[in-house]
Amino acid sequence: MKSPKKKQPAQSPPDSPAPGRTRRRLLLFLAIAIAGCLLDLLTKQMMFDWLKLPGHPDSRTYWVVEDFFGFQTAVNQGALFGLGQGFTTVFRLVSVLATGLIVVWMCRGASENLLLTIALALITAGILGNLYDRFGFWHESHIADYYRHGVRDWILFRFGSYTWPNFNLADSFLVCGAGMLVFEAVFRPAQPATDEVDS
Repeated sequence: MKSPKKKQPAQSPPDSPAPGRTRRRLLLFLAIAIAGCLLDLLTKQMMFDWLKLPGHPDSRTYWVVEDFFGFQTAVNQGALFGLGQGFTTVFRLVSVLATGLIVVWMCRGASENLLLTIALALITAGILGNLYDRFGFWHESHIADYYRHGVRDWILFRFGSYTWPNFNLADSFLVCGAGMLVFEAVFRPAQPATDEVDS
């Protein structure tokens, strides 16, 4: 006579994240996003105090590597690489919507993946850093109309006769975060099927 099998206690699925880990990932997301945004704003302020606005009598270019890499201030009324000049209001709206979607994505499970958490945090830092400038919080009331609500750029690269569009740390965070998203989408291994048929 066979003895009855003992009923195994119910276990949570292996892929379900522990609440503590999810909380830590959300804190990591906030820490990277806030620190990145503050670093971007701090470096913008420092560089513009040092090198002045474009067109200022004391404005200058500082070369770290002569005619290749240096610091030069510029004010961009467009998006990344100077695209979309004059669409400041549109960029503000898109930035606010993108930030909201990222927060929702994080709260609905993106925090389960460490690489995805870091990528979204970098993108958020970049969005917020440039959004601060687009709302015009950085300039004084007497600034020229051309510079109002523009994004402050200060990193300069030149390749022979070609000058790469000036950029800032926020732009760098956006590009790095987007690259990590592409890497995640292309190289993330497929999740094995977890459904089992009871025999």
